Amino acid sequence: MSSPRLIIGLGNPGSEYAHTRHNIGFRVADALADRLDASFRHVKSVMLARGTYKEQDLGIAKPLTYMNRSGNAVAGLCREHDLSPDEILVVVDDLNLPVGTLRLRPGGSSGGHNGLSHVADRLGTTDFPRLRVGIGSDFASGEQVDYVLSPFTAQQEPKVEEAVLDAVAAILTAVREDLDAAMNQYN
Repeated sequence: MSSPRLIIGLGNPGSEYAHTRHNIGFRVADALADRLDASFRHVKSVMLARGTYKEQDLGIAKPLTYMNRSGNAVAGLCREHDLSPDEILVVVDDLNLPVGTLRLRPGGSSGGHNGLSHVADRLGTTDFPRLRVGIGSDFASGEQVDYVLSPFTAQQEPKVEEAVLDAVAAILTAVREDLDAAMNQYN
């Protein structure tokens, strides 16, 4: 299994979404860029940073197309940088996992996540690596949108900080070794 060359954190652009559960993918991308001392710049419909880790070039992207249209930016990045789906790693929030839990997979279903679903649709495959970060599901029926667009609680924040650091470590393990090694260590 190959190592990822482009990490894509999914989220929504705009300060009103910056600290929401749905933007955990952006938060991981920001932490990874900080770790690699890489700066984001606006390129077309994404914020893009380039860094180096263990002598390997690594791109980090945050689509500005809003979560439900993330696939447009992801497919565009793959075309522009001549990347196959197995050379990317998409980082996304997951309601089905407890807060702070990581789940790294080489592919699979969207699990009901509209961002992942749109990426799969635009790539024409579900066979692309993804790192899901648990945001929990502590909401009443019909309140899912409000929940994912709200911030983590003060009690959850330490777990989230730890998860972001673990997500960065998992990504760097996948880059240094491969996805299987990262899955074995961080799932």
